Amino acid sequence: MAKLIKKRKELFNEFQQRIGYSFENDELLNRAFTHSSFANEHKRQNLSNNERLEFLGDSVLSVVVSDYIFEKYPNYPEGELTKLRATVVCEPSLAIIAKKLNLGIYLLLGKGEEATGGRERVSIVADAVEAVIGAIYLDGGLINARKFILSIFTAIIDEAVKGKLFIDYKTELQEVLQRTTKAKIRYTVINEDGPDHNKIFQIGVKVGNKLLGEGMGKSKKEAEQNAAKSALSDLGVINE
Repeated sequence: MAKLIKKRKELFNEFQQRIGYSFENDELLNRAFTHSSFANEHKRQNLSNNERLEFLGDSVLSVVVSDYIFEKYPNYPEGELTKLRATVVCEPSLAIIAKKLNLGIYLLLGKGEEATGGRERVSIVADAVEAVIGAIYLDGGLINARKFILSIFTAIIDEAVKGKLFIDYKTELQEVLQRTTKAKIRYTVINEDGPDHNKIFQIGVKVGNKLLGEGMGKSKKEAEQNAAKSALSDLGVINE
């Protein structure tokens, strides 16, 4: 146990150096990295998981990003601001941030999640980013939370504005559906239109016989991504 505690402290010190913020209350950081699967396996220790911090961090993130894009893009109408925020404040974008921060190595996971690749799972690492934001907000207030958020999300926002932000909606949809079904996801061509050098593909994504979404694109890959994005929107995971 002593070795584990020492290792956790070393990891936390490394993480705080990486993000440029030092916690007054280390327990908040520990809680931010404690997944519910770990807490459930160690009920006798009465551990708190990161779900409440995730809830708080989600709200703080939304406010900070909304304020930032509102000030930086004064000519954007409400609809464009809403679309931009939705592109930035979503699970796939959070997963990109988590990967940059190598967040998976800091997580406390239950044996089941550990064995099934939980450290790389989009939903788990994305939630952990929001939990860290919530922890910083409680520990250092909105000013420090804003500083942290903008240090890691400004590049994402810039890419989104330029239309260069690639989010793998197919992988995201697969992970979402794996929580509720073992059925395979199928992408099928519904229609092809135009000459060979300038085709437009219409593709549907299905689970079983149920059509979850449709997408258009100049390639099958683009159409599949748009179909997955449509499905995620209908499932309430993202806002288009």
